[in-house]
Amino acid sequence: MPIVAVKKKFQIVIPQDLRKLVRVKVGDLLEAKADRGTITLTPKSLVDREIAEGLDDLREGRTYGPYESAQEMIAALHRMTRRPTKKKPSSRAKNR
Repeated sequence: MPIVAVKKKFQIVIPQDLRKLVRVKVGDLLEAKADRGTITLTPKSLVDREIAEGLDDLREGRTYGPYESAQEMIAALHRMTRRPTKKKPSSRAKNR
């Protein structure tokens, strides 16, 4: 078991063989936990807020579809995004 030292700014270096074993790379996030004098670092990934909200929508049933084909889905999206058109005043309204 490798031994690591705590540096001046309380930094530690994770030995290369351990980094490779758990596939930790520069920029990765680690969750730090302390339990009865033991510190545990666990690799974590954060989910974007939009993805988390989308997953909540799925769980709550706030979805569209199912669609039989991609073309059907695209047509439905076009219908949902179509802007309402203003009706032109009739010729009767102009003459009054």
